Amino acid sequence: MTLADHILYAGAWAGFALCHSLTAGAGPSHGMGRLFGRGHRLAYNALAFVQIVVVLGLGRWLAQGNQPFAQPLWLTSLRWGMVACGLVLGLFALRAYRLGPFVGWAQLRGEEDAAQDLAVAGLHRHMRHPLYTAALLLLWGRVDHELALATAIWASLYLAVGSHFEERRLLARYGEAYSRYRAITPRFFPSLF
Repeated sequence: MTLADHILYAGAWAGFALCHSLTAGAGPSHGMGRLFGRGHRLAYNALAFVQIVVVLGLGRWLAQGNQPFAQPLWLTSLRWGMVACGLVLGLFALRAYRLGPFVGWAQLRGEEDAAQDLAVAGLHRHMRHPLYTAALLLLWGRVDHELALATAIWASLYLAVGSHFEERRLLARYGEAYSRYRAITPRFFPSLF
């Protein structure tokens, strides 16, 4: 990939991040909710899916002919171990969420977003964003060529910055309960001691 390719790819990630962050957390009465009513969460997820497909497709197009990095066996094994850990962590993290509200089916049926309790059990006892941690493990575990490295960098930056916006929404929604939880629970990686 040329420098211009990297700049274009970074710009695509920035556009995704901006749109995704600005439309996140919209309830039925504002933002995407005004356009889609109770279907706002489904629309948000559909928009995010289309955007990420476009960004990743652009990356693949820009990186045509990309050659894999030469890596020793121990590093390849470590990477695949990270991918396996990311998959397992992601599956366990998803168990803490109700699928209906997460995807948007519950809102479509009329269930209010505010009806969701703060998740502090299971993996959330050890880290505030286990799905983001799973994504980071998957992203960095897949780095075996230039495009994968660029993707890991930009997606990681998005997750780090996006988590700040998400935490502001969670603090506004759950108040002191989230403030206490945030004070004792690490963001992405559990404390070892």
